[in-house]
Amino acid sequence: MPLWVLAFSPLFPHSFAGPCSLATLAKSTPPASLFLSLRLPPHPVPTSPATNPPYKSIPSGATSFDARGTSGVKIYVVYNPNAVKKAAGASRWTLNSQVEVIVSMDIPSSTVNDSKVRISYYGQKENAPIEGAWLYLTCVSKYLFVPDPFVFPLQTKWTWGPEGQGAVLLVNCDRDSPGAKDMDSAYQYVQSYADLEDMSLMILRTQGPSAIFADYKLVLHISVADVNKVRVFHASGSGSLAQYKHVLGSDKRSYVVDRSSGQEEDTFYVEGLAFPDADFSGLVSFHVTLLENAPDTPIFTDTVVFRVAPWIMTPNTLQPLEVFVCREHVYHTHTLGSNPNGDFLEAMRALVRKANCKLTVCPEVENRRDRWIQDEMEFGYVEAPHKMFPVVFDSPRDRGLRDFAFRRILGPDFGYVTRVPPHGHVSSLDSFGNLDVSPPVTVQGKTYPLGRILIGSSLPRSDGRRMTKAVRDFLYAQKVQPPVELYSDWLSVGHVDEFLSFVPASDRKGFRLLLASPDACYKLFKEKQREGHGKAAQFAGLENVHTITIDEMLADKTLRSDSEYVQSCIDWNRHTLKEELGLTEQDIIDIPQLFMLKGSRADAFFPDVVNMIVLGKHLGIPKPFGPIVDGRCCLEEKVRSLLEPLGLVCIFINDFFSYHTLLGEIHCGTNVLRKPFSFKWWNMIL
Repeated sequence: MPLWVLAFSPLFPHSFAGPCSLATLAKSTPPASLFLSLRLPPHPVPTSPATNPPYKSIPSGATSFDARGTSGVKIYVVYNPNAVKKAAGASRWTLNSQVEVIVSMDIPSSTVNDSKVRISYYGQKENAPIEGAWLYLTCVSKYLFVPDPFVFPLQTKWTWGPEGQGAVLLVNCDRDSPGAKDMDSAYQYVQSYADLEDMSLMILRTQGPSAIFADYKLVLHISVADVNKVRVFHASGSGSLAQYKHVLGSDKRSYVVDRSSGQEEDTFYVEGLAFPDADFSGLVSFHVTLLENAPDTPIFTDTVVFRVAPWIMTPNTLQPLEVFVCREHVYHTHTLGSNPNGDFLEAMRALVRKANCKLTVCPEVENRRDRWIQDEMEFGYVEAPHKMFPVVFDSPRDRGLRDFAFRRILGPDFGYVTRVPPHGHVSSLDSFGNLDVSPPVTVQGKTYPLGRILIGSSLPRSDGRRMTKAVRDFLYAQKVQPPVELYSDWLSVGHVDEFLSFVPASDRKGFRLLLASPDACYKLFKEKQREGHGKAAQFAGLENVHTITIDEMLADKTLRSDSEYVQSCIDWNRHTLKEELGLTEQDIIDIPQLFMLKGSRADAFFPDVVNMIVLGKHLGIPKPFGPIVDGRCCLEEKVRSLLEPLGLVCIFINDFFSYHTLLGEIHCGTNVLRKPFSFKWWNMIL
């Protein structure tokens, strides 16, 4: 049975109410270390004001003492064996500064002063005590706990792993309340019963005589650093929403719990207000302290620690649930034709039906001529043992779709988070086509069961574009998907989805990494040239688009030079990905692709094949309009030969005028909500 103890010295003016464990007592260490060990209930409190403390009752001539307690009181003596010698079997102890008495009780008192300890003092030769002192005790059991299978009461530390301990807290970032204009966490009151379901329960249990609270009070409190990270509501039990009183968080640091009614349990609901970030570890501590009145003097404190659940991204290998795409009927004067994406939408509807998931089309009135829905937002989720819901991360790019995530996606059990640079300066690399996540990987014995986030950036020590610090700090702070920064600044748009993608596979690691490869494209074209197909032309079948034959592409020195440069940039990333994700060459598939430089940065020469949408085994791939060999596109046939043996279905979709000529492809123009991981993030070993 866990114990709370009172420690004091019978010799010096020192008394102390504090924690100690039996395991610590078994070690003959100096007493000072005993009072810094774990805190466990219940608590004996010296409560008789008429009784002198033991050190004030030492009679003249006393050289030793013994201590005895009434039923239910346990007494231990700790001492420094290097300074104090105790005769075997003797019950008396020398009056010495290196000797302290530990008094513990494990059953709460039924009345005030119902237990006591007698200290008897002895002279050098007397067998009978020459004088005595009484210490009256009232044992109060009080502790915070969270009724959850993952947590244990009074955890002063939060630990990771399958054997870890601690409580989990969700950021209340959805909008459950009908008619509300903001996230539920924006309001300092409970708006609906559905709102309560997103919160974590915390219970304060107090046992002992209620009369003691005439002289003592219980205070629930948090630190200044945590006050804006959480909010706590006290349930009074009236049965209405008004019963949930805001008592902690926001502008409230402490709350005195009324014990006058003799109620043994108080129920609190806790909501998170902030995700982990650069200035917030995600850990929040709640304390309950017993204070002696007039003046307030702390007697002892119990603590429970929560960790705010991180935002978690979902990789291509997880099951798709809903696909988002924009409708647009806009005439673009800088491209050929009127450029609507109606045909593309029909192709997406057919693909989504085959993948058996939902399609949501964002109309023009909401996208405001912005079709790049992947760049605007990224889907993820949060999870606690009692609740899970998706959360959309809104990018700081803020173009036509800037209000879509907040207005249309935020709702009941669908949360929202965003990060905005302090001065509002963003680049193309802040769009979320530049944000991806790998499937689960193991790297040199370390497992990443939720994968690793991939961010496009500039070369080390260069002055190129980088994702804004506000977003990078947020991603790093989630901890469970440690980011890897790749080199993407060599591209005009600069997004990682322009040169890589992941597809599911039933063998090896459960996936393959697809990398765009100019080398693979030149190898294919040379092969077709040797077979006598050098006159076959790229872009054949496209109206008003200049065609170029295999012979001409292979002879084009500028295109070759551009491709060699691009290949070196992709090879840089290949090395990083192999090292950071624990991949081998067998885990990577090179997808034929050419790029051309415009100035110092590159664009895809033909529709970027790796910029695909992955819906289970169904792949929506940009149609590359490659040279026709034996009646078929040789690029499509090569991609099929690489991916279909994995059990994947390649569906090529024409996005040439609707996306490619605008410097994007299918992945850029779509977004996918996926099923969360089955793995529980708190079981990670960090």
